[in-house]
Amino acid sequence: MTAILLPRLFQGAIEVLTVERSVGARSIIAQVPLRFSSSNITQAVYALGGFACFGLCYAYIRRTAAPAHLVKVLLIVGAVNLGFAVADVLTYFTGTEQLLEFVRTANYALLTASEKGGFKRISGAFPEASAFADYTLVLFAATASLWLDRIRSYMTGPMAAALLVALVLSTSATALLGLAVVVPFLWSRSVASALGPRRAGRTAFLLGLAALTPIVILMIISLFPATAEAVKQFLDEILFSKADSQSGRERMTWNAAAYQTFLDTSGLGAGLGSARASSYLLVLLSNVGILGTTAFCLFVAATLGSRMPRASEGNGETASLVRAAKAGLVAGLTTSLVSGTVYDLGLTFYILAGSISALTYPRATTIQAVRAHPAGAAGRRHLGSPS
Repeated sequence: MTAILLPRLFQGAIEVLTVERSVGARSIIAQVPLRFSSSNITQAVYALGGFACFGLCYAYIRRTAAPAHLVKVLLIVGAVNLGFAVADVLTYFTGTEQLLEFVRTANYALLTASEKGGFKRISGAFPEASAFADYTLVLFAATASLWLDRIRSYMTGPMAAALLVALVLSTSATALLGLAVVVPFLWSRSVASALGPRRAGRTAFLLGLAALTPIVILMIISLFPATAEAVKQFLDEILFSKADSQSGRERMTWNAAAYQTFLDTSGLGAGLGSARASSYLLVLLSNVGILGTTAFCLFVAATLGSRMPRASEGNGETASLVRAAKAGLVAGLTTSLVSGTVYDLGLTFYILAGSISALTYPRATTIQAVRAHPAGAAGRRHLGSPS
């Protein structure tokens, strides 16, 4: 509705930052008077596609009652993603980048051959390293969570480690900021899980890692000062001085323009697909306004705050999978809040959200059991018996 109505309501009255076609069929970001455009159609289609993906995943998992399928999907997608990452590096150093042209078909500038601090910035099958980092961080968070809960450790552990290496080698500031949120989140959640009744998690490993990491860093600084200085310069280039770079200043300009669009429309927004920004929060405010932003926040809060039904609390694998999907959602939201430019969050976000909803929404048998035994713990003891 916002994609159809709001661009016409504010047409010509305000200016927005959006994608414009230029000479040679290339796309550029430009500030132009608001009007209905193809971006409104494409973003609306993406939104409906996300809704359909959410519903299909919800229905599939509810009907098959096989949450383990999601574990297989995460492992397969992670392997394919790493395969493209390796191919990206090999084709770059062998001068055969044309072999990956079949996945690089966008009509805007591709940043797939750039270096940072002497490293090849891994972009995999994506147009730039930051997009690769966004996607990979979600997979890392989910697989690392499964490994911490001892779900197929022989596969999820190596997969999480390989995805972590790919994230670091992408030299993306988004990846480092995302890891700064995701790793403490996984660590604290694993410790809390280990202290619970199931005694799950890998508390000894995590506590040992937290204790040894500062010692290792101090030893490297003391024994290899040249290496420490090189690492410092590398981090300064990709992270600390990011705001002063041309890319950082450009993204701040996008955010300022998006916030101005939000003000110019009196909080209604310019319509889905009408404006670009460099933070998902400002994308929401400038496109769908306060109402749309509130609706999205309620959806996220309901998904992340959902809990396992009482009758399913004993199923450790299902509970672990729900925690892994929530970790993936947190990772995706973190990178989007840092550098998200459009409303579409990708299908992975809606696959995980649909899976969480399917696994945590009580089934008919669970509802009947709870109604038959509503008396707290005494009732829960009999939930497994026929009602």
